[in-house]
Amino acid sequence: MSITVRRASDEEFEEWNSYVKRAEAAGPFHQREGIELLADHTDTTLHPLVAAKGQQAIGILPVFEQEKGPFTMVVSPPTHTEVYYLGAALLDAHQLKQRKEERRNRRFAYACHEWIEENLDPDLTHIRTVDRYQDLRPYKEKGYAVEPYYTYVTDLTPSEDDLLMALSSDARSNVRNTDDDAYEIEVGGLTEAKEIIERVRERHDDQGMNYFIDDEYITRLHTTFPDGQVKPYTCWNADGEMAGGIVAIEHKDTVYRWQGGTKGDAEIPVNDLLDWHVMTDAKSRGVERYDLVGANQRRICRYKSKFAPDLATYHGALKRSRRAGAVNAARSLLSR
Repeated sequence: MSITVRRASDEEFEEWNSYVKRAEAAGPFHQREGIELLADHTDTTLHPLVAAKGQQAIGILPVFEQEKGPFTMVVSPPTHTEVYYLGAALLDAHQLKQRKEERRNRRFAYACHEWIEENLDPDLTHIRTVDRYQDLRPYKEKGYAVEPYYTYVTDLTPSEDDLLMALSSDARSNVRNTDDDAYEIEVGGLTEAKEIIERVRERHDDQGMNYFIDDEYITRLHTTFPDGQVKPYTCWNADGEMAGGIVAIEHKDTVYRWQGGTKGDAEIPVNDLLDWHVMTDAKSRGVERYDLVGANQRRICRYKSKFAPDLATYHGALKRSRRAGAVNAARSLLSR
């Protein structure tokens, strides 16, 4: 039986999060609340694609349509959102043997590609998948350029003592030797989430870099995502001042170090203490993975690698139309 792809009906969109729960590769921003937020934040048109075999849903792919000058772009995730991976996710893939999973994934990817080409006719398509969606061979077969990107993921299943011993020596020393009376870490609310984001914005401003998360974005994220998923971890010094914070997002078996970790003037090792607390707090609830969200920039890899992570790959699949390819080639020549 062939696989068909359609834009989710209103009824299917009401059930969208049930599909996300069935997809191992789906992250927090795959949720209905996430993709609606991304579309509104970027003023793009959301197309929540559902792939089905007969009446049974077997995959999802949220894509976002955007006009940029004379070109039509289809992306997943959209830019300027601080979301680095989204893309396609098979449902119930863990139940399939390897051969059947590969066949289903190929047909799923082909059907999504054909729907996008026939209904949107984009000049550029760019899809970045999560680390658990590894088979992008069908995209290469359809003419996409596939490129690896990297993140760090720490396995939280070992004992807490083993986790501590696996940290770098300086992180381990900071966790062990910082006086408990010198700081307090807690999960805050929306006010603390906004303060963490404001500090990240200030850091970007200081470095002359753009930052696209505003109060409206973090407010909607905090208030619309399911209860308990968005966790603004805050570290307070002995004087009762916020020394730093991390906005983490917990979803299924993974906690994501989404935003924060700015360096302040605190005399305590704020970030080491925060990351360790996020790890152990999540572990206490049975969470199995800590995604440190990004290992593509050397300047931040030295810090993130302190927490005994494994290097994980996710992938981008890029396809340009002939017209967009010609314009890109011309720009490359002009820039030489």
